[in-house]
Amino acid sequence: MHTRNFDLIAFDWDGTLFDSTKIIVRCIQAAVRDVGGTVPTDKAAGYVIGLGLMQALAHAAPDVPPEKYPELGARYRYHYMTHQSDIILFEGVLPLLDSLKARGHWLAVATGKSRRGLDEALQSAELKGIFDASRTADETAGKPDPRMLHELMEEFGVPPDRVLMIGDTTHDLQMALNASCPSVGVSYGAHEPDDFAALAPRHVAHSVRELHDWLLANA
Repeated sequence: MHTRNFDLIAFDWDGTLFDSTKIIVRCIQAAVRDVGGTVPTDKAAGYVIGLGLMQALAHAAPDVPPEKYPELGARYRYHYMTHQSDIILFEGVLPLLDSLKARGHWLAVATGKSRRGLDEALQSAELKGIFDASRTADETAGKPDPRMLHELMEEFGVPPDRVLMIGDTTHDLQMALNASCPSVGVSYGAHEPDDFAALAPRHVAHSVRELHDWLLANA
């Protein structure tokens, strides 16, 4: 039987389990399709993320004439509002969660999302019953305040050294540090992993597969 090093594993949501980038890519593609342009590839649509909206759309859809830009922007906003709550998990997340669950870990979400936003996401049939608890920024203190983790520790009766926080931002890792909990960073989300070093994570995973392997060996 596997000996657990951590009883409770808490995950950030956006950028750690949930791939927000894919929603933006899909919405750009749908908007271009709506106005009759050549639909950009995933790579081309992803490249423009971070630019101003109209600059991004113009770059992603070079064959759409400027007079259609207002319509293009409106269609992008429509699709984004329609799909912003879609469940788009990083590939490999469900097997990872299933493996941890099978080994007897308690699983939680500690997120900056609202309770409504997280609950809508967790309505997915694939995620029902996976998480044992969750905390959101609008119902307790936001990151990097340690209150989310303190509340989870109290709920499960788990000391700090038996809780592992996993996240893609310095806010996640600082929260863990503030709560005296170990942490693991992931480099495929929002923040550059070079910024993690000062926050002393146990590991920085560069893919969900690497995170999965590390957790099976160390959690």
